[in-house]
Amino acid sequence: MNPAEGFNNIANTMVFFWVQGYMSAANIALLEGDSQYVDLSLMGEKKLLPLIHEFCKKNPGKKPISVIDQLIEDADKVEAKWKSGTIPWAADDD
Repeated sequence: MNPAEGFNNIANTMVFFWVQGYMSAANIALLEGDSQYVDLSLMGEKKLLPLIHEFCKKNPGKKPISVIDQLIEDADKVEAKWKSGTIPWAADDD
C-alpha cells in the first residue's frame, strides 16, 4: 500500500473497496440492532488508506480489520427509521 498514490495503486484500491463492503455489512447489523448506521460518505480513501497503512506499520502482527472495527465502534452514528427484520436473511427464525 501507498496511500499517497490513491486508486492508482492496485493494493490501495483492493483494500479500500473490501473495507467499504465490510463497513456496509456492519451497517446492516447496526441498523438491525439499534436503527443506527455509520455514514460511509465520511469514510473516503483519504481517511481509510492512511489509517490502515499506519496501523499495519505499527502492528505488523495484527489483522488490519481490528482498526476498522474500532473505527466503526467509535464513529458517530446516524439515526434511521428502520424496521427490524426488513432484511429476510437477518431476521430471526422464530
